[in-house]
Amino acid sequence: MFWFLAAIVSVHLLVPLAFLPYTFVWWGLPVLVIGNFIFGSLGINLGYHRMLTHSAAKFPKPLERLWVLFGVCCMEGSPLWWVCTHRIHHQHSDEEGDPHSPKDHFYWGHMEWIYTADDRRQKLDTYARYVPDLMGDKFLRWLHRGEKWLLVWLAHAVALTGLGFGAGFLFCDTADAAVQFGVQWFLWAVIVRTVYVWHITWLVNSASHRWGYRNYGTNDGSRNNWFVALLTNGEGWHNNHHAAPRACSQGHRWWEVDLTFTFVRALQLVGLAWNVAAVKVPKHIAEGAKESVPSSEGATSEGQGRQPPE
Repeated sequence: MFWFLAAIVSVHLLVPLAFLPYTFVWWGLPVLVIGNFIFGSLGINLGYHRMLTHSAAKFPKPLERLWVLFGVCCMEGSPLWWVCTHRIHHQHSDEEGDPHSPKDHFYWGHMEWIYTADDRRQKLDTYARYVPDLMGDKFLRWLHRGEKWLLVWLAHAVALTGLGFGAGFLFCDTADAAVQFGVQWFLWAVIVRTVYVWHITWLVNSASHRWGYRNYGTNDGSRNNWFVALLTNGEGWHNNHHAAPRACSQGHRWWEVDLTFTFVRALQLVGLAWNVAAVKVPKHIAEGAKESVPSSEGATSEGQGRQPPE
């Protein structure tokens, strides 16, 4: 996984350039917010997570492909790798075998696990066990083999950068101003946005398994973290998610806003989403909410998240 670490470090090193006098622009902030919704919320939250991992909703095939491509453009790994990892997480949440539990230390759950070798996620048998429903998809297999998903990320970076420079030369008065605009666009629309989506996604694994409140008595450390939910447009209601993994909506109370689900509901109203999974929390979990994190010792296979998710 050395190459993945090198990519993560390289992209991070470019972020400070966006805050130099030559490149910092206030319009970069709304670009970041919009980019996060397009690529983070529709790509990772909806495409990788709710659609592929949990089959929480169905969409027309072109939209399904679009959500997947948006997810790939976040540079978080191939869809098969991501889904496989997340399903393993649900089966062993905060127990031995969880790929990214922050139970031992925060940094492991946040990002160290990503570039640390894990033989399970390199074996065909693991994929056959955890993502058999997706292995027959030629498009997903193509993205996975030979790390082609990374080529897609590079292609999208080049395309967005070209768009920025094209807009600069079209609307700016001088060539210098056009080049400056292109550089600013590249840093904010590609680099800063990629790193931002990385960290807010990783906060779901780390912060939302350490801090927050619990609506349900799941057998793990999952928490509803309002700050993470705000940043991720709904993914931070993580205790809700572990209580009802297949539910498309992760906000279960009126104040738990989930903009990703709001988008799905809008698509459903116009016939572009169907089979939207409703919230169904097992009775023993709904009645077992408590603030303390239960010990993994003595947990039974009947506990939520102990069986491979659907």
